[in-house]
Amino acid sequence: MPLLYTFHFYLFGLIAMAAALVFVTRKSPVAAALWLVVTMFCLAALYVLLDAQFIGAIQVLVYAGAIMVVFLFVVMLLNLGAGNEATDFRGAGVRIAGGFAGLVLLALLLVISRQRLPSVFPEGDVPVNAVQPVAASLFRENLLAFEVTSVLLLAAIVGAVALAKRTTVRT
Repeated sequence: MPLLYTFHFYLFGLIAMAAALVFVTRKSPVAAALWLVVTMFCLAALYVLLDAQFIGAIQVLVYAGAIMVVFLFVVMLLNLGAGNEATDFRGAGVRIAGGFAGLVLLALLLVISRQRLPSVFPEGDVPVNAVQPVAASLFRENLLAFEVTSVLLLAAIVGAVALAKRTTVRT
């Protein structure tokens, strides 16, 4: 693997681990959910670096998109989003560090866009259709797990609505 790939693999891996650590230490559920989104985006970047672009796109669409919308919907439905100011990042140092990290990532994006990077696959071994093997595995061998997961998510939403209705009726 070229040095640039290795560097970015470790960079996104470290960011994912740091974001996951911050995710489990937040008191505010909304802040924790946003750190989980950062973790999911870093995992998607790792998939793209491993030439699994379809899995990376699914990671962003399904987990960082749909699942996080469900999480935030449940958090707001249960009115858990009221965090204190100690859990929010309002300091100037954090803003400067965030701006610096954004500039570094922008510079890396410009460097990567200006050069043609080699593929991880040797010549001639690039898969033609990446969707077909994933779809076949998902809807043949793993169909039961796929459907059970959808039922569990539906049950979680129904449970959150029931809990929210019960607390609003009592008040």
